[in-house]
Parts: sequence; structure tokens; C-alpha cells
Amino acid sequence: MTELTPLLLLPGLMNDDRVWAPVVAALSTERHVHIAPTHLHASVEESARAAILSMPTGRFAVAGFSLGGYVALQICRQTPERIAGIGLVSTGARADTDDAKQSRQRMVEAMGSGTATLEQIAISFADRVIHPSRLEDKKLLALLADMASAVGSDGFARQQHAAMNRAESLELLPTLKVPALVLCGHEDKVTPLALSVEMASLLPNAELVTVEKSGHMVTLERPDDVVAAVLRWLERMETAAV
Repeated sequence: MTELTPLLLLPGLMNDDRVWAPVVAALSTERHVHIAPTHLHASVEESARAAILSMPTGRFAVAGFSLGGYVALQICRQTPERIAGIGLVSTGARADTDDAKQSRQRMVEAMGSGTATLEQIAISFADRVIHPSRLEDKKLLALLADMASAVGSDGFARQQHAAMNRAESLELLPTLKVPALVLCGHEDKVTPLALSVEMASLLPNAELVTVEKSGHMVTLERPDDVVAAVLRWLERMETAAV
């Protein structure tokens, strides 16, 4: 039996391994799966290097959620010959605008000065990152808060610095000829659907999946839809490798 391609997963801003939990639970135990943190380094380049080192030798697939998508693209830039497939979930390939950079910097400074806590920032994000229909979902809200707490204030600051200083990756996309999945919640306010449409149009071998009635946290809001899309992507990848 052919060994399944290893899979590297990357969480987003204020997220830990649990953001990928529904996907991991659905994967075959025969596939090596590793979730690399995105809160330990203050640049996507450093996070990418560390994530690559965490994987077995040879080719692997990589999927990133939100900030993890920026790291995933950097991984493709750093080691293109090892990439068997690329998954981009709730993310984009453009660099931050000046306004976005200033907004991130204000959050970091507010937290550093004590005028805002990470908990307060996480709570303020809720109506931006989940669909309006889930705003009363106490279990989901508690999970988001707990993941933010696990990342911590210093980790959050590092993530924001990494995000605001990332390079644009639009020119990279046409060079990624491996099977690709681009997935986004239809009502995503953080990384709007237009960013996913743009990426899918530039990737030579992409499936674009739009998940209805979901905001940014699509892996937790609509796990069944995400799992189905990821399994299709992995099947395409394994078929292409034969």
C-alpha cells in the first residue's frame, strides 16, 4: 500500500491546534499529520522555517488557516520542491494595507500599555470572525476565548507583527501547480470571499469552495463542509502522485 503524503496544518491568529480539530479527527490514522504553531515567531519566514523542520523528509502537503495561510505560502516559497499540495482556508495572498498595519499596531500597543487585555480583544473580535447566527453559541465563543488565552499576549503580538510585515504572494500562486484547495466562508468579514476567488483564479490546479452561512472561523462553524472539501483535496493529491 502506498504511504499517504504527510500533512502540515497551520493555525490562525489567536488559534491553537483546536482550530483544525474537526479535520484531524476525520483523517486516516495512516497519514502523518502535524500542526505547527504560528505564535512562536514574529515573522512568517521564521514560522515557515520552523514548520518545515518539523516535517519528515520528502514531500508533504500544507494547509493554513487565516494567518496560517500566509505561513503556508511562505513555506511554498522556501521549499517548493517538497510541496505536494496547498490548502488555503479563510486567508489571502495580498500584503496588509497601511490601514490594516496601523490597526494591528494599535492592538499590540493597547495591550502593551495595559489599556486593553487579550481577553477584551478576543471578545471584540467575535462579531467579526463568526457568522451572526453563531453569536449566541456559548461553546464556540468559549473555545475561541480559550484558544486566545493559550496563545497568550506575547504570542498574539508576535502573530500581529508577522501578519503586518508579510510579503505579497500573488506572483507565487501561478507557480504552484500542485492540487490546491481554496476555501472561505461566504460571510467572512476578515478575509472576504473576493480574496479566495482571486487566489483560485491564479492557482493552476485549484478547487474553490464557498461555505454558506459561515464567517471567518469556518473550520469550527461548518466543520462537515470543511472536512468534505479537505478529503476531496487530499484524494486529488494522492491520485496525482500515482
